Amino acid sequence: MKDKALLFINGDHPKTFPDPANYGLIACTDGAFHYLKNMGFPLDRLDFISGDFDSHSGSDESVYQGKFILTVDQDKTDFHKALEIILEKGFTEVDVFGGSGGEQDHFLGNLTVAYAFKDKMNLKFYDEFSEYYFIPKQFSVKGVNRKMISLYPFPSVENITTKGVNWPLTNGSLSITSRIGTRNFAVEDEVSIQYESGDLLFFVGINEIEYPKIY
Repeated sequence: MKDKALLFINGDHPKTFPDPANYGLIACTDGAFHYLKNMGFPLDRLDFISGDFDSHSGSDESVYQGKFILTVDQDKTDFHKALEIILEKGFTEVDVFGGSGGEQDHFLGNLTVAYAFKDKMNLKFYDEFSEYYFIPKQFSVKGVNRKMISLYPFPSVENITTKGVNWPLTNGSLSITSRIGTRNFAVEDEVSIQYESGDLLFFVGINEIEYPKIY
C-alpha cells in the first residue's frame, strides 16, 4: 500500500486513525491539521499541509514551516487543491478521512470534487458509518455480507443490474430526481454491480446489520 496516499480534510474527524505505515504519502488540509494535532496524530508523518490557512493561526509555522503549502485559489476548495498536489506527486490511490459531517454543503462539495477527479484518481472516503466511492461500470466487492449497501446516481444511471443484495435490480435505472438505491443490504459475501451509462456512488456500511431489515 506504499503507493497509496492518505488525506485528512476538515469534516468530522475519524474516531481512530489508519496505520501511517501503510501509506507512501500523508497530507492534510489546514482545517484538518487542528484535529490531527489535538488527537495526537504523529505530525512528523505528514508530508504536507495545504490550504488558504483561513482556519489556521500560524502559531506552528516555525515547527512545520517546511510542510506548509499555501494554496490561495478561491475558485477551488482546499480538498480540490490538496488532490492536485497529491496527483502532481504521482499518487492516484487516495484514502480520504473527514469528508463527511460538519457543514453539509462541505460534504456535497467534497462529492463534487471527487466526481471531478474520478477519471484521474481512485478516491475512497471513510467515516464512522461507511466507506464510499465512485465505481466503474463493472464492479464487485467481497466481504460485505450483512452490511448496508447504498447506491447513489450522480445524477443518473441506466441499465443497472445488481446481485448479492436484498433488493436487486435488473436492467433498471436510477436518478436523483426519481429513484435512488439507498438503504439496501448485502445478503451474500459478494455484491456485483454493472451498469451501462452514468456515474454511480457506492456506499458500504462499516458494521454488520441484523437482517432482514425493512427501511
